[in-house]
Amino acid sequence: MTDQSKIPLPPSGPSLIERASGAFDFRTMIRPVVPDLPPAAVPQVAPKVEPKPHSAPVDGQAIPAQPLVMPRFETTRPQPEPQPFRGVHHPIDRAHLREQCLIEPESAVTSVLEEFRIVKRQLLQTAAQSRNGIGAPHGERILVCSAHPGEGKTFCAVNLALSIAAEKDNEVLLVDADFAKPSVLSTLGLPGGKGLMDALADPEIAVEDCIIGTDIAGFYVLPAGNATGSDTEYVASARTGEVLSRLTAHSPNRIVIFDSPPVLAASPAIVLANHVGQTVMVVRADMTGEAALRDAVQLLSACEDIKLLLNGTRFSATGRRFGTYYGYKE
Repeated sequence: MTDQSKIPLPPSGPSLIERASGAFDFRTMIRPVVPDLPPAAVPQVAPKVEPKPHSAPVDGQAIPAQPLVMPRFETTRPQPEPQPFRGVHHPIDRAHLREQCLIEPESAVTSVLEEFRIVKRQLLQTAAQSRNGIGAPHGERILVCSAHPGEGKTFCAVNLALSIAAEKDNEVLLVDADFAKPSVLSTLGLPGGKGLMDALADPEIAVEDCIIGTDIAGFYVLPAGNATGSDTEYVASARTGEVLSRLTAHSPNRIVIFDSPPVLAASPAIVLANHVGQTVMVVRADMTGEAALRDAVQLLSACEDIKLLLNGTRFSATGRRFGTYYGYKE
């Protein structure tokens, strides 16, 4: 019998199975086989970012947490479409205009048409500068007045409005602001109705509903409305600014012309001067005195831009004869 104690024992350490497992990974034999994916198909996993710990207090005071900054996306707001007036439309009798020596739209060139073409050009230029922040604000609002009655302010206001209506880039709103003796509607042959004074006196009345449209493209009329004993007080109220602002809302190319009462005969023109950017003072040749003119201009000093318009003259030292070049003869 062999002495077992004589057989040397194997060195201590890992067994053959353990050593083979270390050389060969047997777990691969029991895992499912997954085909290799192309690089583009391998989903990209964003690395996990650990939040930074809050900073330690400094001198016993806690540092406030930084606000979360979100990316800003610039958006372009759509511009509002011009809102047309909602009032009724009426045709204007061209023959009635011709009888009063007013400008007749789509008619032959006359001396009156040429003269108001020159007058309106400076007014439109001032209005355009005012929209760009140059000069006095509200340059699109033009007050037409005179010192005394009978000097031709309504004649000039209507012709100026008809001339501006012929512009390709502007439309005009003629406002009858002579509340005591309105004459714009009768001059144009338009029917009466509610107007500016009604919108000022009654907050329930929208001024847009009082405006009369015409068959002349870009030409609108706002009647004076029902006269009251407090016309000046209503014009001087805070509501006037809101109502007048709605006349040009969403229509940057609209010109508003106010035919006001004579400055030295009624006070509403003096108050309206606070709401306009331009004033046209009609001076009747051989009729308006210098003292009256100076007094009227002083009362309208709330308006920074006052222009003088000489009306009713038949003599020109330089020989001006506008309209004759187109074949028109007086």
